[in-house]
Amino acid sequence: QLEESGGRLIQAGGSLRLSCVASGRFSRYDIAWFRMAPAKEREFVAAITDNSDATEYGRSAKGRFTISRDYAKNTIYLDMNNLKSEDTADYECAAADPRFINNLANSDEYPYWGRGTQVTVSS
Repeated sequence: QLEESGGRLIQAGGSLRLSCVASGRFSRYDIAWFRMAPAKEREFVAAITDNSDATEYGRSAKGRFTISRDYAKNTIYLDMNNLKSEDTADYECAAADPRFINNLANSDEYPYWGRGTQVTVSS
Protein backbone atom coordinates (compact mmCIF):
# COMPACT_ATOMS: atom_id res chain seq x y z
CA GLN A 1 0.00 0.00 0.00
CA LEU A 2 1.09 3.55 -0.77
CA GLU A 3 -0.45 6.40 1.17
CA GLU A 4 0.46 10.05 0.79
CA SER A 5 -0.12 12.83 3.27
CA GLY A 6 1.03 16.34 4.09
CA GLY A 7 -0.56 18.35 1.32
CA ARG A 8 -2.33 21.58 2.22
CA LEU A 9 -2.78 25.23 1.33
CA ILE A 10 0.42 27.18 1.83
CA GLN A 11 1.71 30.63 0.90
CA ALA A 12 4.35 31.13 -1.75
CA GLY A 13 7.85 31.00 -0.34
CA GLY A 14 6.90 28.53 2.34
CA SER A 15 8.07 24.97 2.97
CA LEU A 16 6.16 21.72 3.15
CA ARG A 17 6.96 18.07 3.82
CA LEU A 18 5.00 15.37 2.05
CA SER A 19 5.04 11.79 3.28
CA CYS A 20 4.45 8.52 1.47
CA VAL A 21 4.02 5.45 3.64
CA ALA A 22 5.14 2.45 1.60
CA SER A 23 4.05 -0.64 3.45
CA GLY A 24 4.65 -4.31 2.76
CA ARG A 25 6.84 -5.14 -0.22
CA PHE A 26 6.80 -1.48 -1.28
CA SER A 27 9.07 -0.62 1.61
CA ARG A 28 11.95 -2.01 -0.48
CA TYR A 29 10.90 -0.65 -3.85
CA ASP A 30 12.14 2.34 -5.81
CA ILE A 31 9.82 5.22 -4.98
CA ALA A 32 9.06 8.35 -6.98
CA TRP A 33 6.97 11.46 -6.58
CA PHE A 34 4.99 12.76 -9.53
CA ARG A 35 2.55 15.62 -9.71
CA MET A 36 -0.52 16.46 -11.74
CA ALA A 37 -1.75 20.01 -12.19
CA PRO A 38 -5.05 20.89 -13.92
CA ALA A 39 -4.75 20.82 -17.71
CA LYS A 40 -1.15 19.61 -17.53
CA GLU A 41 0.55 16.29 -18.04
CA ARG A 42 1.90 14.27 -15.15
CA GLU A 43 5.32 15.60 -14.21
CA PHE A 44 8.21 13.79 -12.60
CA VAL A 45 9.32 15.41 -9.35
CA ALA A 46 11.84 13.15 -7.60
CA ALA A 47 12.78 9.52 -7.06
CA ILE A 48 14.87 7.45 -4.69
CA THR A 49 16.15 3.92 -5.11
CA ASP A 50 15.30 1.03 -2.82
CA ASN A 51 18.57 1.28 -0.89
CA SER A 52 18.85 5.08 -1.15
CA ASP A 53 22.05 4.88 -3.16
CA ALA A 54 20.64 7.20 -5.79
CA THR A 55 18.19 10.05 -6.11
CA GLU A 56 16.94 11.88 -9.16
CA TYR A 57 15.08 15.16 -9.53
CA GLY A 58 12.94 16.76 -12.15
CA ARG A 59 13.83 20.17 -13.49
CA SER A 60 11.33 22.02 -11.33
CA ALA A 61 12.49 20.27 -8.17
CA LYS A 62 16.24 20.68 -8.45
CA GLY A 63 17.64 22.93 -5.77
CA ARG A 64 14.33 23.28 -3.92
CA PHE A 65 13.06 19.76 -3.16
CA THR A 66 14.72 16.86 -1.36
CA ILE A 67 13.62 13.23 -1.36
CA SER A 68 14.60 10.88 1.45
CA ARG A 69 13.37 7.71 3.13
CA ASP A 70 13.13 6.40 6.66
CA TYR A 71 13.26 2.61 6.66
CA ALA A 72 12.18 2.31 10.28
CA LYS A 73 8.95 4.14 9.42
CA ASN A 74 8.57 2.77 5.86
CA THR A 75 8.15 6.37 4.79
CA ILE A 76 9.47 8.39 1.90
CA TYR A 77 9.56 12.15 2.33
CA LEU A 78 9.51 14.99 -0.10
CA ASP A 79 10.75 18.21 1.48
CA MET A 80 9.75 21.20 -0.58
CA ASN A 81 11.20 24.67 -0.04
CA ASN A 82 10.58 28.07 -1.59
CA LEU A 83 7.23 26.93 -2.94
CA LYS A 84 5.79 28.73 -5.93
CA SER A 85 2.27 28.97 -7.31
CA GLU A 86 3.31 26.70 -10.18
CA ASP A 87 3.97 23.94 -7.63
CA THR A 88 0.23 23.68 -7.07
CA ALA A 89 -0.74 20.11 -8.00
CA ASP A 90 -1.85 16.74 -6.78
CA TYR A 91 1.30 14.93 -5.63
CA GLU A 92 1.39 11.17 -6.03
CA CYS A 93 3.92 8.62 -4.93
CA ALA A 94 4.60 5.58 -7.04
CA ALA A 95 6.51 2.34 -6.52
CA ALA A 96 8.44 0.03 -8.79
CA ASP A 97 10.35 -3.18 -8.25
CA PRO A 98 14.04 -2.20 -8.52
CA ARG A 99 14.74 -5.33 -10.59
CA PHE A 100 12.51 -4.16 -13.41
CA ILE A 101 12.83 -0.39 -13.63
CA ASN A 102 15.20 1.35 -16.04
CA ASN A 103 14.30 5.01 -15.85
CA LEU A 104 13.36 6.46 -12.48
CA ALA A 105 11.74 9.48 -14.13
CA ASN A 106 9.40 7.52 -16.39
CA SER A 107 5.92 7.23 -14.92
CA ASP A 108 5.11 4.32 -17.24
CA GLU A 109 7.57 2.16 -15.32
CA TYR A 110 5.70 2.47 -12.03
CA PRO A 111 2.84 -0.01 -11.69
CA TYR A 112 1.80 0.98 -8.17
CA TRP A 113 0.37 4.35 -7.20
CA GLY A 114 -1.06 6.11 -4.19
CA ARG A 115 -4.16 8.30 -4.29
CA GLY A 116 -2.29 11.58 -4.02
CA THR A 117 -2.23 14.57 -1.74
CA GLN A 118 -3.16 18.09 -2.85
CA VAL A 119 -0.70 20.95 -2.52
CA THR A 120 -2.02 24.44 -3.19
CA VAL A 121 0.40 27.36 -3.16
CA SER A 122 -1.15 30.80 -2.91
CA SER A 123 0.71 33.79 -4.30
